[in-house]
Amino acid sequence: MKFSLLSSRRLLLRFDRPPTWLTSLALAIGLAAPAQAAEQLTVRLGPVQQTVEVADLAQFARTGEVPDSLKLFAPLLNPDTQQALTSRLLVEPEVAEKLMDDLMQTSAGERILSTINLALPDSSPQTIKTAIANATQQREGLSVIGFLRGYPDRTVTIDARSAIVLASQMNLPYWHSQALGSLLQSELTVPDASFQAQFDPTQLGQEWVRQQTLTFHDYDRNRSIPVDLFWSRRPRGPLIVISHGFGADRRFLSYLGYHLASHGFSVAAIEHPGSNVTWLTQIATQTSYGTPSEILPANEFIDRPKDVSFLLDQLGRLNDYSLTFRGKFNTEQTTVIGHSLGGYTALALAGGQLDLAQLRQFCDLRQTVGLSPADWLQCAAVDLPTDQPENLRDPRVVQAIALNPVIGKLFSAASLSKITVPVMMLSSTDDAITPAVSQQLLPFTQLQMKNKYLLTAIGGTHLSAGDPANLNQALTQSLFVRERRGEDTEVLRQMLRGTTLAFVEQMTPQARRYAPFLSSDYVQSFSSASLQLRLSSSLPASLSNWLSAAVPIEQFVSTALLQQGHPRNAAECNTSVSCVFSRLPLVMFILPGGLPLVAGKFRLDRWQQRRDRKSHRP
Repeated sequence: MKFSLLSSRRLLLRFDRPPTWLTSLALAIGLAAPAQAAEQLTVRLGPVQQTVEVADLAQFARTGEVPDSLKLFAPLLNPDTQQALTSRLLVEPEVAEKLMDDLMQTSAGERILSTINLALPDSSPQTIKTAIANATQQREGLSVIGFLRGYPDRTVTIDARSAIVLASQMNLPYWHSQALGSLLQSELTVPDASFQAQFDPTQLGQEWVRQQTLTFHDYDRNRSIPVDLFWSRRPRGPLIVISHGFGADRRFLSYLGYHLASHGFSVAAIEHPGSNVTWLTQIATQTSYGTPSEILPANEFIDRPKDVSFLLDQLGRLNDYSLTFRGKFNTEQTTVIGHSLGGYTALALAGGQLDLAQLRQFCDLRQTVGLSPADWLQCAAVDLPTDQPENLRDPRVVQAIALNPVIGKLFSAASLSKITVPVMMLSSTDDAITPAVSQQLLPFTQLQMKNKYLLTAIGGTHLSAGDPANLNQALTQSLFVRERRGEDTEVLRQMLRGTTLAFVEQMTPQARRYAPFLSSDYVQSFSSASLQLRLSSSLPASLSNWLSAAVPIEQFVSTALLQQGHPRNAAECNTSVSCVFSRLPLVMFILPGGLPLVAGKFRLDRWQQRRDRKSHRP
């Protein structure tokens, strides 16, 4: 494990493929590096307790040879563990103090302290806080051995079971992205910003909105596709299609659809049957999942964009022949708005092509799934039967709006650079589902079109853009996947009403009139004390450089939970590390309001065994 601070004042957390529980424990101890020295490490696992000398662990890290005192842990002390123990990263001491002060003032910092206490039961919060502050000042850089040697007490006691669970649920890409918040705020803030306009695009338009739900059946693919249609008597401009995220439904952005329709745009909010809330509730009764594609079917990455293209075909026919809908749907000019997995859908339709070779390399190197739900879900696509999936680009799509999109390794820099239509993207620093750095910020820098916009919600979470009625209230209390309450994020939704309307208006004769609402001043004017909103068309060079240095941290994040064997009975499970590994709840899913929160239990050993069988085929 590596705990690292990388340039430009931000906190980063890094796992570098540690394959054992020992390096998982480093998550707990790796946040503490005070000036004094710990000499012993006491590890508790159920009724078993073992004390080892830090010097012996350091000897193994230095030589690769297992001392007699560590023979009990010999199966776990392999070259990967040695590398994780000795890996270092330098810290910039001049920025470390401010960095830690910023983090500790947030609710995230409080949660970090409280969760570390689970793994370090004999450490007080103040001790941990002091240790974190001292850790950032090490001139020789940060390492696991350095953490142990710097701990203020003679003995560091670790509860292995709590540390394993903590490591498995600690969404490191999320903490990484959240730590980026103050840097984004300082780099993207417009000083002395003020905005005045002759009208307010967040207000409803003058058109009377009609609404109807239709269901279309694609017989070629055997998919029934419900659609909520919004239109007015005098439609104009492009058709707008809204695509929801995984485990959501077509109503997730209804407020936005109604708003746009009130300004004269026809809107179709589509529901994808293989990844909607109905699908998720059906699989929620399972207790074990072997691969990501058992949760999200691999072909959904193909079917979702095809759902939209199929819908455009059907609406085109209604536009030409229906008495009710004739002239209502300009399918030849379509803007796709997608949230989360819907953001991927929008970008695929805009020209982004899946890079399965890159994705498979990424997923295989992780040994198990990643620590963010987006990492897990994107790896479902590796089970697609071909290395060269068909081009999903639909030439009728002339704009794409991707809100908190799942991108990661689905698209390469080359495929993103081929998107030529205008793109607007939203990224939220407190997004635990699709963490900002790998899922949005770095991909945004790889977009090459002239008209691109990055909306940044500093303090926003994954569901902040959605209708609060779709938020499961349990998520506002979750420790690791915490969503903000609807009233706290209303300014974001108000801003989206204005900027989305202005973005779509760029395809109409009203483009110049609405252009001022695609400005940094306008977006920043919506900021509140707890939610800072920013807009930029490019990232400053200093921030781009920081992202280039930071992204390997998320690329190598790993759960470090390899299956070492199978317990024979329940009693053995009390002391078997492998038993703990095989039953960890690793992914939390988002369900609309009123439905239970699901924490699926994933049998990682089954996925690993399946891949091993494939790799040994003649």
